[in-house]
Amino acid sequence: MTARKIDTGTKELLCSVENNVATVSFNRSEKRNALGDIVTPALRETLLILEFDSDVRVIVITGVGKAFCAGGDIKGMGNKGNMSDNRSLDEKIDDLQHRQNTLTLRLYELPKPTIAALPGAAAGAGMSIALACDIRIGTKNAFYASGYGLVGLSGDYGGSWQLTKLVGPAKAKEIFYTGRRIKADEALQLGLLNEVVEQEHLQTRTKELASQIANGPPIAIQYMKENINLATQADFKECLNQ
Repeated sequence: MTARKIDTGTKELLCSVENNVATVSFNRSEKRNALGDIVTPALRETLLILEFDSDVRVIVITGVGKAFCAGGDIKGMGNKGNMSDNRSLDEKIDDLQHRQNTLTLRLYELPKPTIAALPGAAAGAGMSIALACDIRIGTKNAFYASGYGLVGLSGDYGGSWQLTKLVGPAKAKEIFYTGRRIKADEALQLGLLNEVVEQEHLQTRTKELASQIANGPPIAIQYMKENINLATQADFKECLNQ
């Protein structure tokens, strides 16, 4: 079957659908697939399109080249300056909350399974995007880095919540406070990666897993995801009664 292209509105984000699997690829390899004012809104819109595309049963998010996503484009942020932004603090907070809700929260709550395929770095908001996916496969060159301390931020896009759920508060604090890299082997041990593969096998293994899930019962899998997500927040009785 020939892959069907999805128009994302930009070359910085690629999307195609084949055999009920949508593959969304950051395409800014020269910037290590950093987020920016073009690619990030495109990702939000593409996730919304894929959510309601009846042909899509599984969504894969990956990066072209040697990185998954290096987080925000710091140089791009700096070029904006703050002098022209006349919004109040409350307006800025509301805007950030909206951007987070329509990206990582949408990704986490999507009724379709999601897989992050990491060829390399997932840093800052890129780490948050990967952790918001249901399953993560990485190469031996893949690593996580919070990166927020380097730019004087506490974190955004839900990375601290996701990380704490996966590794516990003490380890999450250590990772955020130090900003150190979590390389593939440690990430696998901590549950931040489900599998580690050779670089040349990443695409093949991801396609194999995505196809296996896509060939399963879509409605049952949707409720599996909903039930497991609920289990991270609710008590046993509430989960039983759903």
